[in-house]
Amino acid sequence: MPRGDTAPDRYTTPCRDDFGDFVEREHRAGRLVVQPRMGFAAPEAMRAGLLATRNAAATTVGTITLDSYTRTGDRAAADRALRDGADLNGYPLVNHSPATTRAVLDGIRDRDFPVQVRHGSAAPQHIFRALAKTGIAATEGGPVSYCLPYGRTPLEQSVRNWQEGCELALGLRQFGLEPHLETFGGCMLGQLCPPGMLVAMSVLEALFFHHHGIRSLSVSYAQQTNFDQDREAVLALRRLCAELLPDTRPHVVVYAYMGVYPATPEGAFALLGEAAGLAVATGAQRLIVKTEAEASRIPTVAENVAALEHAATVAGAPSAAPPPDPGGDSQTYAEAAALVEAVRNLHPDLGEALLVAFRRGYLDIPYCLHPDNSGRTRSAIDAAGRLRWTALGALPLAGLVETGPEQPALTSSGLLTALAHMRTRFDRPELDDPRHPRGGTGRGRLVSRDPVHVSSSCY
Repeated sequence: MPRGDTAPDRYTTPCRDDFGDFVEREHRAGRLVVQPRMGFAAPEAMRAGLLATRNAAATTVGTITLDSYTRTGDRAAADRALRDGADLNGYPLVNHSPATTRAVLDGIRDRDFPVQVRHGSAAPQHIFRALAKTGIAATEGGPVSYCLPYGRTPLEQSVRNWQEGCELALGLRQFGLEPHLETFGGCMLGQLCPPGMLVAMSVLEALFFHHHGIRSLSVSYAQQTNFDQDREAVLALRRLCAELLPDTRPHVVVYAYMGVYPATPEGAFALLGEAAGLAVATGAQRLIVKTEAEASRIPTVAENVAALEHAATVAGAPSAAPPPDPGGDSQTYAEAAALVEAVRNLHPDLGEALLVAFRRGYLDIPYCLHPDNSGRTRSAIDAAGRLRWTALGALPLAGLVETGPEQPALTSSGLLTALAHMRTRFDRPELDDPRHPRGGTGRGRLVSRDPVHVSSSCY
């Protein structure tokens, strides 16, 4: 098969883009698409989860999250687990036959309920081959975002693997299906990464996919610690995509907070409500939800459905103002644009440019321990709750970012405090109130700092 950057010329017949078209259609109708993280080893359980997601009182898409053995390519271990009846933390797509997976989807997946596979692999070729056999065209990840946080696979190898993955995805076009890829770059490490870097990584992975022939795209951003800064970030992401990917229609997917989650149901639903408000306030088209169980265990199907319906209720509340125009300048836009420009100037091939950028420290993720990450940058949460750089390393942000006087080394207790920032913020009102026992069932208190007004009785 030719290299990815020549593959688009091989296909001239329009292909069906169930995932991207559905999200765009629902957005035009004024509905936010909400999506769970969900994966079960048994086909019957996976089908039941998809059916419950489809039947939720919300505009939804389905998720099949793969297990860790499949993510790391250990098919033999997945086989043993299935044979022994051991519990897996996801659906072993490669081990189940294509006929089994098609039966899971039969009568559930259609143009009004597309399904995305989520996996976390730095070597996804076997997953892309399995997707082709089952006719699933939507998945996600990226050469950096599914490498640095998840193991020690060399970044250079991950880039090569994802180039091959894009080529395999393009093969779906011969069956009339348009592959859809979502970047995971906007979610690097889940927390404590300044939004300018998250936006830059999401855009760079989208450019990588585009360079290798993918034309149906979505770009991610994970909710962080300050609503106004998050709003800046999503608008910057939309603007950069419009500027750099004018021939595509990438939609924006917001992830509910991916760090240490509130331990009370009230805090968990409040934080999810703020994520839904962020999506609506910025014109994002899709939201990945989190549940009230995130702090302690894998959620049940019912808890996922409750989260989907809660987010949909918040998103459907009357809005005081339309989403702002993404064309405005902001600190986050300036940082992200500078990072993207610096990387693109390193090499005409985006894969090579990413490798050079990490070698030189132009891209450097705070607190990431991967051997190919320089580890010279640091960040902190300031008094206003905004994430800011405290050490720039070799990032090309001189003149854009003031780090102030040199900060003392972050202690383990300081890091733990920063990691628990959002749990403390959203749980504390309930935990301080003697009338509200920990783990109560109330779900009504919602936090909203955006133009979306949320009634206290909306859920």
